[in-house]
Amino acid sequence: MSQELNTFRESAIEAISEMAQHLPLGCELLTVACRPGKNDFDLVLPSPESNLNNALDALRRHGLSVDGDNAYKRDLCDSIAGAMAFGYQNTNPRPEGHWAKQFWDLSRVEGEAREELTEALKLNRENLRACQATIHVRGGFDPAYVSEAQAAMKVADEALAKYPPLNPA
Repeated sequence: MSQELNTFRESAIEAISEMAQHLPLGCELLTVACRPGKNDFDLVLPSPESNLNNALDALRRHGLSVDGDNAYKRDLCDSIAGAMAFGYQNTNPRPEGHWAKQFWDLSRVEGEAREELTEALKLNRENLRACQATIHVRGGFDPAYVSEAQAAMKVADEALAKYPPLNPA
């Protein structure tokens, strides 16, 4: 720790003690010093009774916003996105009680729905192909049906190509 930071820390602790004596009962005191863009002077000095969550709530009431950019929020959002991606792929499940489990579960439901819809589309596409084969062998059907069925199979093939299996065997 630098001498400059040490000197400031000692001064801040004395000042916190003095200020705490004048606070109404139940109030919490927290002193924060930082050098924006650097972590060489980060100093967080809570009074013994203070709670960092209460300090965050106070900062939110006075302008701290989820819309601002900060490393903590980026890391949290990355963690949520990761939990959702894992849930969608049905990998790395979060344990019961873990804060990210709700995001994993939400995406798992979406992954299961996608798998069901993909399988249904594959089944319909195969049945349509079988109908096409029967029409070709038997003849005598309306040619417009054949053209429309082939166009429908092309749409199904294009949609299926966008969604490879989540867990290839």
